[in-house]
Amino acid sequence: MTAGQARAWARGWGRLGRELGDLPPGPADLDAWFGRPAPVVLEIGSGMGETTARLAAAAPEVNYLAVEVYQPGLAQLLMRAEELELANLRLLRGDAVALLDQHIAPGSLAEVRIFFPDPWPKTRHHKRRLIQPGFVALVASRLAAGGLLRLATDWEHYAEQMLAVCQAEPALRNRYPEWAPRPEWRSVTKFEGRAEQAGRTSRDLVFERRDSE
Repeated sequence: MTAGQARAWARGWGRLGRELGDLPPGPADLDAWFGRPAPVVLEIGSGMGETTARLAAAAPEVNYLAVEVYQPGLAQLLMRAEELELANLRLLRGDAVALLDQHIAPGSLAEVRIFFPDPWPKTRHHKRRLIQPGFVALVASRLAAGGLLRLATDWEHYAEQMLAVCQAEPALRNRYPEWAPRPEWRSVTKFEGRAEQAGRTSRDLVFERRDSE
């Protein structure tokens, strides 16, 4: 971490962050952690927090939970949260699959956002991609009825895989005939800007949890 990130970590992690391994067994009491009941939006892979902080600031009515494994990225997000004086953002460091499986109650999330996950572009590495049938089924089980799964990627093959996997999940339905329009509220990050310069087009997907009845 940079010196600035280290200072932000020392100031803010104890208040806004948790290590996944330090959570007690069972579903996390998110209402208590946030200090209020509110719809929970989970962002998986917040990176350096460029988009995350802005999205949390733009939706003060939701409890915004970001999970990431990269400590400097979380520290950078803490810096952004401090600058914006965010009260509705909490951070978890650890594996998103373990979080969903062990600490998120079924039907409890209003939305899950996964923007530009690692594409693992080499064919032999495709099995490492996050968006796989088992993972999508797990996400769907944690969404409330009508809850949303939002995905975005700039790798065409991964976009096609995301579409196929989500369409095959019976608990979800695509809100659009195929690709979703880019949401106006999702700003273009430096990473996405470089992808556009390289000639890659970003694709968005929005899937909705079906009513169990």
